[in-house]
Amino acid sequence: MASKQVFFPDGQGVPAIGQGTWYMGERSGDTASEVSALRYGLDLGLTLIDTAEMYADGGAEKVVGQAISGRRAEAFLVSKVYPQNAGGQKAITACENSLRRLQTDYLDLYLLHWRGGIPLADTISAMEQLQQAGKIKRWGVSNLDVADMEELWSLPGGSACMTDQVLYHLASRGIEYDLLPWCQRRSLPVMAYCPLAQAGKLRNGLMESQVVSRIAQDLGISAAQVLLAWVISKPGVIAIPKAGSQPHVKENAGALAVELSEAQLQALNQAFPAPQRKTHLDIV
Repeated sequence: MASKQVFFPDGQGVPAIGQGTWYMGERSGDTASEVSALRYGLDLGLTLIDTAEMYADGGAEKVVGQAISGRRAEAFLVSKVYPQNAGGQKAITACENSLRRLQTDYLDLYLLHWRGGIPLADTISAMEQLQQAGKIKRWGVSNLDVADMEELWSLPGGSACMTDQVLYHLASRGIEYDLLPWCQRRSLPVMAYCPLAQAGKLRNGLMESQVVSRIAQDLGISAAQVLLAWVISKPGVIAIPKAGSQPHVKENAGALAVELSEAQLQALNQAFPAPQRKTHLDIV
C-alpha cells in the first residue's frame, strides 16, 4: 500500500509515513496487540519503525523486537539514545542494550533524543564508532533547533547527520519559519513526531476542526488521514504516528495515497496559520 517516499542524503528511501512506538511496551497485556499492529504495518509497507531506549524504559524496543522477528530485512529500524548516554562508552553500551532488546545486530538509524550536557562533538565521535563497528548504518538527531543544527554542521563529521526528528503537526508549525527550510536546503529529511498532536492538548481541537472535518467528508476519509496527508505534503517530511491497533495502522497507511488539492491546503493553512516570526521549538 505504501507509495510516497522520502529519501535520506545517502539515497536510502523510506515511506513518508512510518510507525511510532511511544507509549508502547508499558502494559504487558497490550504486547500481543502492539506486536500485531506493527507487523500489520510492515504488511502494508510502513517499514520505518521508530522507537527509543526511553520509551517504557526499553519496553517499546522489546515490543518492536518481537514484531520484527523473522522480518528484520523488511524494517527500517530507528531508535534514540538518551542525551546523558550520548558520548563515549556510555553511547556504545546504550546502543548495544537497544540492539539486544530489539533482537537485532544493527540499527538503520540512531538518533540523539534531545540535546543534553554531552558535547555534540562527543556524540558525533560515538556515532562514528558505532558506524565503523557496523552497529548503526546512519545517525541523526531529535529536538534540535536551527542554532543547534548550525553548531552540529560546523563540527568535523557533523554534516553526516541524516535527519532531525521534531514535533510537527497542523497546529504546531514553528519549524516552517526556519528549521524546515534549513533542512530542506540540505536535502535533510525531517521526521515529524506527534503528527496528529497525539501527546498534546490540541488533538481534539484538530480532529474536530470544521475545516479538517469538511475536507475529510469531501474526500471520504478520516480527519486523521487529512492531518497526516497535510504533514507529508511538505517536501522531505516523514510522519511517524503511533498506532497500537490494526485499524489505526490501516488508517495511517491509507493517508499515503491522499493528495490534498491546493484549495484544501490553503483552507488548512488559513485555519491554522504558520507563525510569521521565530518561535521556540515545540517539544513534548
